[in-house]
Amino acid sequence: MHTHDVFNQVPNIVPFDNSRNPALIEGLHREGAGWAEAEVRELGALAGGFAAQEWGRVANDYPPVLHTHDRYGHRVDEVEFHPYWHNLMEVAVAHGLHGAPWRDDRPGAHAARAAKFYTWGIADAGHMCPISMTYAVVPALRHNRELSEKFEPLLASGVYDYGLREPSTKAGLIAGMSMTEKQGGSDVRANTTTATPQSDGAYRIVGHKWFTSAPMSDMFLTLAQAPGGLSCFLLPRVLPDGSRNPLRLQRLKDKLGNKSNASSEIEYENATGWLVGEEGAGVKTIIEMVNMTRLDCVIGSATGMRAGVTHAVHHARHRKAFGANLIDQPAMRNVLADLVVESEAATTVMMRLAGATDRAGADPAEAALRRIALAVTKYWVCKRAPAHAAEALECLGGNGYVEDSGMPRLYREAPLMSIWEGSGNVAALDALRAMARQPESVEAFFAEVALARGANQHLDTAIDRIGKELTDLADIEYRARRVVELMALVLQGSQLVRHGNQAVADAFCATRFGGDWGIAFGTLPTGIDTEAILERAYVA
Repeated sequence: MHTHDVFNQVPNIVPFDNSRNPALIEGLHREGAGWAEAEVRELGALAGGFAAQEWGRVANDYPPVLHTHDRYGHRVDEVEFHPYWHNLMEVAVAHGLHGAPWRDDRPGAHAARAAKFYTWGIADAGHMCPISMTYAVVPALRHNRELSEKFEPLLASGVYDYGLREPSTKAGLIAGMSMTEKQGGSDVRANTTTATPQSDGAYRIVGHKWFTSAPMSDMFLTLAQAPGGLSCFLLPRVLPDGSRNPLRLQRLKDKLGNKSNASSEIEYENATGWLVGEEGAGVKTIIEMVNMTRLDCVIGSATGMRAGVTHAVHHARHRKAFGANLIDQPAMRNVLADLVVESEAATTVMMRLAGATDRAGADPAEAALRRIALAVTKYWVCKRAPAHAAEALECLGGNGYVEDSGMPRLYREAPLMSIWEGSGNVAALDALRAMARQPESVEAFFAEVALARGANQHLDTAIDRIGKELTDLADIEYRARRVVELMALVLQGSQLVRHGNQAVADAFCATRFGGDWGIAFGTLPTGIDTEAILERAYVA
């Protein structure tokens, strides 16, 4: 007698095509990067394939290990990664996720890179951190022409050249960022690291950094107090003479998620750094990098949402309960459709921000829109990711709570993007700061959302509500999250109404603005075309 017949279990979702995503591909073409579709499709198949999915799983199950000293007692400050980490990095670098827009002058280069980042990121989120920082370092580094001319070609190189060597001798470079100190956190002006000028033009850096991700990068941007005030510096791990720069790795952080990526505490023991920008302009200089990594926070959250939807819909299509497939059960259809709506809203606005990044250099209106839209979207999309991941996990029931499903890793990963590069309050207050200091950004925001006026009365009413909220400045900081949330939702709604699937746009506006919605996912009103919405989530 058979006692272990396996039935009513879901077939392996792998392999799947992560580029089979209408919202992504439509956005890619809309933002002028249709020329990259073939590569996005290639990455989509690769990311959902057996090899890449296994690389991501194993790299998280066997996280990096810190070796502070060698067997003889010499200080080495090395982090050892599982070989699969390097496989992930090689693919990301070869496809330009770390720097292609800096060497590609085609229109839509940043949009193309965003789509590739999103598509490949489903394999593993951890290695996307050094990829993101390498992408983001270039605009800040351009504040020092000599350093930029020397290192930018290597930072944008398509070669992943791992190992501890002098940067200019390598075929490609990875960069990191080190700002946070234990006494300051997001308050980077509380920085106590010091930078003392030397006779050769370099600076001697002394201090302790509380968070430094990807400590095996070739170089880092960091903040330190110079005689002229808080300033930005570039520190290599290996100096021009071949000696090691004394960047001491004190410990690796034991994090909730993002396990494949090493995050560390670093001690600068008379390390050598070179000034980037002017003394006293450290925050202004490094914010160039922060703005790019904030875009990647949005992309990362949208990636996680898409991953959750992909697994939840796949499970529901194949799992039977109470006489029918889960996806045909009305309550489950409501939940899944709501998750798809949230995911598509995040993906659509993500591509709009990437397009604005492409156009910001030549179009002041796009630059102004990007300034405010990135701040409000970073706040809201990254806030939605953890709730979205939890609901997607629950769609798998107890199976989703088991590590083998991959959903616990997704769930642990979800809160990071809201914390990284400014937690919720920092992001919301940054949006208010942008409105106060750059009123043209408010004009650009209203000009953008006004393009959708007349298409949906719920959206029109919400646009009017924002105007009323912003005319009342009393207790504005106390109301910061309320105001910024509404702005983010209106921006998403305007993009969906103009460019998205009609069923998705109707559901979004009826719930997020019309009030015909509960607090949890899965409370869409009746009359929503759930079949059309769910059709957009199939990847098999």
